[in-house]
Amino acid sequence: MAIEMLLTGLVALFLVAVVHAQDDQSGFISIDCGLPQDANYTDAITGIHYVSDAGFIGTGVITDTVSSAASQPLKTLRSFPQGTRNCYTLRPSPGKGSKYLIRAGFWYGNYDGKNQLPEFDLYLGVDYWDTLALNSSSPSSLEIIHVLSSEFLHVCLVNTGRGTPFISALELRNLNATMYATTTGSLQTFARLDLGSTSTRPIRYGDDMYDREWTPYNDVVNTAAISTSLDVDSTKVFNVFRPPSEVMRTAVVAANASGGLRFSWEAQNLTDQYYVYLYFAEVQVLKPNQSRIFAVDLNGERWIGPFAPPYLMAYTVYSPAAEKTRSSYQVVFTQNNNSTLPPLLNAIEIYKVKLILSPQTVDQDVDAIMNVKSTYGVKRNWEGDPCKPQGNMWDGLTCSPDSIGTPRIVSLNLSMCGLTGNISSDISGLTMLQTLDLSGNNLSGQVPSFLSQLAFLRVLNLKGNNFTGPLPPELLAKSKDGSLSLIVGGGDESTSTGNASDEKKKKKGVAPLVASIFGALLMFAVLVVLLIVWMVRGRRKQQGPIGKIESQRMLGKEVASELELKSQQFTYSSILKMTNNLKTILGNGGFGTVYLGYKGDCPIAVKMLSLSSVQGYKEFQAEASLLVNVHHKNLTSLVGYCMDGHNLGIIYEYMANGNLANHLSEKSSQNLSWKKRLQIAYDAAQGLEYLHHGCTPPIVHRDIKCTNILLDDNFRAKLADFGLSRVFPLDGSTHVTTVVAGTRGYLDPEYY
Repeated sequence: MAIEMLLTGLVALFLVAVVHAQDDQSGFISIDCGLPQDANYTDAITGIHYVSDAGFIGTGVITDTVSSAASQPLKTLRSFPQGTRNCYTLRPSPGKGSKYLIRAGFWYGNYDGKNQLPEFDLYLGVDYWDTLALNSSSPSSLEIIHVLSSEFLHVCLVNTGRGTPFISALELRNLNATMYATTTGSLQTFARLDLGSTSTRPIRYGDDMYDREWTPYNDVVNTAAISTSLDVDSTKVFNVFRPPSEVMRTAVVAANASGGLRFSWEAQNLTDQYYVYLYFAEVQVLKPNQSRIFAVDLNGERWIGPFAPPYLMAYTVYSPAAEKTRSSYQVVFTQNNNSTLPPLLNAIEIYKVKLILSPQTVDQDVDAIMNVKSTYGVKRNWEGDPCKPQGNMWDGLTCSPDSIGTPRIVSLNLSMCGLTGNISSDISGLTMLQTLDLSGNNLSGQVPSFLSQLAFLRVLNLKGNNFTGPLPPELLAKSKDGSLSLIVGGGDESTSTGNASDEKKKKKGVAPLVASIFGALLMFAVLVVLLIVWMVRGRRKQQGPIGKIESQRMLGKEVASELELKSQQFTYSSILKMTNNLKTILGNGGFGTVYLGYKGDCPIAVKMLSLSSVQGYKEFQAEASLLVNVHHKNLTSLVGYCMDGHNLGIIYEYMANGNLANHLSEKSSQNLSWKKRLQIAYDAAQGLEYLHHGCTPPIVHRDIKCTNILLDDNFRAKLADFGLSRVFPLDGSTHVTTVVAGTRGYLDPEYY
């Protein structure tokens, strides 16, 4: 008796917990897209509390009235006429490792007056989710059950050129970790049907604690509907899926006692894999001489049975692993010989396996860069994952995979961004930073000592700010021992290791002395310049091989003045070691030869200047000067340089697929698809657009050809070989080019 009372008490407590769970929205994120900032409300139909999307995205245009017929969460929307990729960034709690049902809702409603239904892609994280192809102006949604691999979740809308992307609602529902288990991948909702229902709207929250959307469905051939007004319990029989009582009250049965029950669907693709969930509960009171016993076969194989569904208790039969791929699927319910009643089915869920597996940028880096964005109010289109997909890496960032393939931010360029205030401590969270460029801003205060604790930082550019006080001793020590290239000056006071006010007093004291001797020095300087010009002219006439080497050394000093603090310098012996004594040649040009090398485990390309290349000296200077000053995802990146005696070289990132010319040659074993060709052309155009319009003053490449367009491992293009590039100042002066530059066959014939 005591045991029975204890069990009864436990059941009662469990049921109370269930009731409270039904009202608990702590695992919900409910976003009404297009709702004004800071606005919120509770939906009268579902009781779900919705908030504005303004805190989750920084782009797009809102529309406040889509259709009077729309439910409240779908009355507004946010559209994205600008930009190819626009992303919502969410940080749900619980986060990483938690399972969520993610639902995106859409109602076009002819909001733009064009009456043209758009088509666009959705991405979850960095992986393709699905293409939204609306076939009417009525509501539509996409759902997926996904385990978060990161603390951050990015939902991105991608413009594919077939209309303006938009979204009406975005919802996340935290699920029990044991629900909908898979062997691999996530589960995209294919169907979730409430069979035998006469409802005019889907069953959602209030009835379903997880806010799954159960669609009423009665279109099963040769069936009849049965129902009960009593509650169907999903707790007495262990059932982790917890189907709502409102769904389980109705069912379909075969129309005649001897008939079977069938349910079938066609696969969207032959490679698609599906998981199936069947829900049963007896909803009729059976007489002593009645029985309902049946078996279930899936594609001709026995799945379960014979069995009898329990009365008013939910029972679930489901796929423990993905079903075998095939063009069509059929579930057959067969009445047992001893049964007097036909099979029934209350509800069914079908999910398609979706592989959402690509690693996102490590959480620590995302957290840090998001805080940097917020602190400085960065206006760039920094949306979604900072590092991936590779073609959509955030402007100003460079990323590299760590030892397990997770992207890490290794370079941050915020130069000329109008930053004010102090250097944000959030930068300290970017622990893998190798290069940090904060030049040309209005930053002030003292340079923080935490910068010296970034173990991998090799280049730090603070030039052109308004810092005060001495530089941290730790930074100065790293600069002196060569482990850090430190660039300061140009408006800030942090170049001094002493007190800034003392330095100003010293400058005041020496000003009269400087003025008094300036006149004498000016005349002396003019004489020295004239003497140097005369000597250089004389040496040019007599210059032989030895003269070339001496000129190369002088050139090396000129370039060194610009490179010494901006990139990592390598000795010629280290170049030989990295390239295995210049063993593997990647290509040749007028400048010299390009060799394959390795810096640690990372492949690099090493271009060494040929001693026989006279024009190569100027090209080396031009290319080196340009690469240390411009940074863009579609321009090859500088890794370092070599100026060791007469050995001059530039070290670049390695481009795995070589140059475009090789792939367009009839000798190539791989044909480029038109999609790849278009992407390569677009990438190259992006690089040129940056040189022409993103640089001040503009830069003209002057040697664009297929051999100077390099391809990475994903066939994304970057421009290379800037030896003939020229800067065109915008100061109103006239520039006349008298020497033709470029390659025959790639030049305008009239110009050539």
